[in-house]
Amino acid sequence: MSYAELYCQSNFSFLQAASHPEELILQASQLGYSALALTDECSVAGVVRAYRVIKEQQLTIKLIVGASFVLDDGLKLILLAPNRQGYAELCRVITNARRRCAKGHYQFTYWDLHSIKHCFILWLPSGDKQKDQQAITSLLRYHQPRLSLAYSRFLHANDLSFKHHCQQLAKQYQLSIVACGGVLMHQAQRQKLQHVLSAIKHGKTLNTMGLLLEQNAEKCLRPVPKLVKLYPDDYIIAAIELANQCHFCLSQLQYEYPAELVPKGQTAITYLKALVLKGIALRFPDGVSNDIQAIIDKELLLIEAQGYEYFFLTIYDIVQYAKSQHILYQGRGSAANSIVCYCLEITSVDPRQISVLFERFISKERNEPPDIDVDFEHQRREEIFQYIYQKYGREHAALAATVITYRLKSAIRDVGKVFGFTDSQLSFFIKNINRRQKAISWQAQVFELGLNKNSHLAKLFIELVQQIIGFPRHLSQHVGGFVISSGPLYELVPVENAAMAARTVIQWDKNDLATLGLLKVDVLALGMLTAIRRTFSYIKQHYQVSLSIADITRLPDDPQVYAMLQQADTVGVFQIESRAQMSMLPRLKPKCYYDLVVQIAIVRPGPIQGDMVHPYLRRRAGLEAVEYPSEAIKGVLSRTLGVPIFQEQVIKIAMVAAGFSGGEADQLRRAMAKWQRHGELTQFREKLIVGMSKRGYQQDFAERIYQQICGFGEYGFPESHSASFAVLAYVSAWLKYYYPAAFYTGLLNSYPMGFYSRSQLIQDAQRHGISVRALDINRSALEHQLSYQQSSNDYEIQLGLSMVKGLSAKGAEQLISHRPALGYQDFASLNKAALNQKDIEKLASANALSSLADNRYLARWQLMDSENSLPLWQTAQHNTSALAAQSAFDFSPSVMDDLLEDYASTGVSLDKHPIALLLADTQHQQLIADCTLASDLVNVTAGRVVSVLGVVTGRQSPGTASGVTFVTLEDHTGNSNVVIWQATANAQKQAFLTAKILKVTGIIERADDVIHIIAGRLLDLSDCIYGLKIQSRDFH
Repeated sequence: MSYAELYCQSNFSFLQAASHPEELILQASQLGYSALALTDECSVAGVVRAYRVIKEQQLTIKLIVGASFVLDDGLKLILLAPNRQGYAELCRVITNARRRCAKGHYQFTYWDLHSIKHCFILWLPSGDKQKDQQAITSLLRYHQPRLSLAYSRFLHANDLSFKHHCQQLAKQYQLSIVACGGVLMHQAQRQKLQHVLSAIKHGKTLNTMGLLLEQNAEKCLRPVPKLVKLYPDDYIIAAIELANQCHFCLSQLQYEYPAELVPKGQTAITYLKALVLKGIALRFPDGVSNDIQAIIDKELLLIEAQGYEYFFLTIYDIVQYAKSQHILYQGRGSAANSIVCYCLEITSVDPRQISVLFERFISKERNEPPDIDVDFEHQRREEIFQYIYQKYGREHAALAATVITYRLKSAIRDVGKVFGFTDSQLSFFIKNINRRQKAISWQAQVFELGLNKNSHLAKLFIELVQQIIGFPRHLSQHVGGFVISSGPLYELVPVENAAMAARTVIQWDKNDLATLGLLKVDVLALGMLTAIRRTFSYIKQHYQVSLSIADITRLPDDPQVYAMLQQADTVGVFQIESRAQMSMLPRLKPKCYYDLVVQIAIVRPGPIQGDMVHPYLRRRAGLEAVEYPSEAIKGVLSRTLGVPIFQEQVIKIAMVAAGFSGGEADQLRRAMAKWQRHGELTQFREKLIVGMSKRGYQQDFAERIYQQICGFGEYGFPESHSASFAVLAYVSAWLKYYYPAAFYTGLLNSYPMGFYSRSQLIQDAQRHGISVRALDINRSALEHQLSYQQSSNDYEIQLGLSMVKGLSAKGAEQLISHRPALGYQDFASLNKAALNQKDIEKLASANALSSLADNRYLARWQLMDSENSLPLWQTAQHNTSALAAQSAFDFSPSVMDDLLEDYASTGVSLDKHPIALLLADTQHQQLIADCTLASDLVNVTAGRVVSVLGVVTGRQSPGTASGVTFVTLEDHTGNSNVVIWQATANAQKQAFLTAKILKVTGIIERADDVIHIIAGRLLDLSDCIYGLKIQSRDFH
């Protein structure tokens, strides 16, 4: 006998069930089940994952889509979708139940239940005779033909009485009984994890859970022979028969885009072709070559054959709206391989500047929807969101989900709490585990931190933390992936509320959508676009020059801009401001746009692992001959001197040298992205090497190409992506060189973005000769502004009130709107702005009241004079007496006090730096007297031992840098670049992980004007400036 499981929950019933959907479907198949219904609570979030496994492994088991619900009065039931109508109905009631509640909750009502017309209903009796009588009466009134009684047996003490109760109900009301497992895990071994999940959900420790925990492990997928013994045959047969009536499959979902984008009298493809023709005239005013036209024709044919016309029209409509509203945008990624996208003004990379490969974007063999990522200004993207919602309506548009899963930190904290660890213990573990450390596992590090490795509790803790990592915690919204449909979206997939107001999300993520071939529109945010648009506006306002991205890219390559880049003067410049990029710039020495394309792509783990960086640099410097095994290979690699750097080049080599079709080559690219995890690349090895051998290539060359492909792994970078980024990199560099004050102001007003803090950006501006004025209630606007100074005949940056931590938006607005024409002359006039006490104190802490009082302490002293707030005393006479009182108060903050409060209140100190003060402090001279300033490292001979001291502003640990961490130390003269090897970090873990002020002694290295210190000794000097509130920006 077979078995059909009709009641099974996955870990998408958050904090209830203890197995992934994939594990459940595989285990059910192995046990010989004929069908499995995935019935997560008010959710279908996990069903696509189970469907994907069935599809990929060609399993014969049937997947039934369903959901379980609990009503307010405790009634429990399961809905199963027998057909497409039933599935739409299920999605609708889930949507209604979710939309009427806050994120993460639902309310399934009797109104929802009574609206069910197609789904099968399985009722789960409670065992309470009175309640069950009431429930069955209500259910039969509306649902008798589709209602069954679900009976589960878990080997509890009351099994026999509960069975008799269910049989009585079934007999009395003529209901069929179906066997159900109430499954929460695929194997009994997951019971410990299921207990932990339950304790997390209830906010209790395990030893206080009591009867809230499952009594045994019977809620797992049990072998069929055992089930045959537990359930009467007719219950099992009834379940199988019900499963046989469920014919719906997710493959039946058909997705249609709204048709209103197409003008009357035209089809989607004719309208798209007309728009492309119009775009050709705009993008190629001198006409297109035969080659370009052939590619356009090929693209349009494939777009029509695959049915993607509406998708392209939707993206076109969105970017045209952005253009009409003067919102900067840029399409990127594989879409830059499409000349159609270029003609539709979706992307900005001229196909004549790179080698386009349309198969990287769309191919018949891949049979997957194209991926068009469009970045918009991050501060104005909300306007695009609201346009989409207004144009299509909330019934037709919602964001895709992102599944938030347990990672190490959250797993340790949540599991640790239910095991009874204190918050301080868990915080200690989390703070001191070095996640950049690859050689020593986190488990070993926890034991080093004091966890007793011989304790049974400790072993359980470690085991369950490891198990829960990767488990879903909740659904969040995708960064910008919209799903838009012609019919109600809730008939395709349930929609629920996001945490953010005015946001709705579907229950599937981007991978689920890709599995089902459903299209999403990626409306992404990019801070640099905001910074560039703001910079353009400041240039127009103050310099009377109108600029655009196109204006700058049309200009010839500027030698002065590239000279700046070759010196690695790139703080704030898009994509080439990281430590690794700055180290490469003086070595690669970019001189033109395509050099920037290479520069952006080469500082990636793929080219580094594939041993492509050094050969390229040697050939570029003329130190190594450039050779090609054939003209075909030369055609692919000539622009990168015979070294494959981009994903597209790997695909093309497979096509021209090994005979791969475009689709096969794209499958190779996709396998590259997974080979380290799944070993999928090995299946292409023979075809690649045999194909190249047949075409006359040497065995060693074929092997070398294969090894380079393996080196790319999942880190290969597409040329199209790099080309899109290079446009913004050059534009931002050009603006920095020619309009630095406007550029830094644009960056500061677009924060947060990029690698650097506002303090670092301001210091870099000052090093470029730009004056920066402190916060002042009489000069500062909300945002940072350009201010012209006649004395210097140049612009300076006036810091804005947005810098003040904790200052309310209302307070800032009142301060500015009530500001007198001549400014606030005294505290009495400031009181007329009617700011609350907290806002006034925040302004005083930020020293923004310096025009009223000599220092922040005097400002606070004056604020404590309550008479200032009394109208009768707001007179010149009283102000005079107040100033006399002020003169009697002569306690001023020390320079160190000012520094600490600057960082605490704004994160910036304009005229004081922690390291300058520390070096001037005689108390610590013994520790720091031998330190060399960042600006003086240029005078130190390579190979010498040197000590540097600085504030830790960043730690960067690339995933393939063999355990190396790059640390940036900042002093008052600039930045020192420190390389810390894994062994050094391990031996001095506390200083490495937690130091805010760090002294490093090591060996100085030089290469092409790049200076590094290879760290030996690390000394944490944070205590020398106690209370310094500064946070490094760490990237791994």
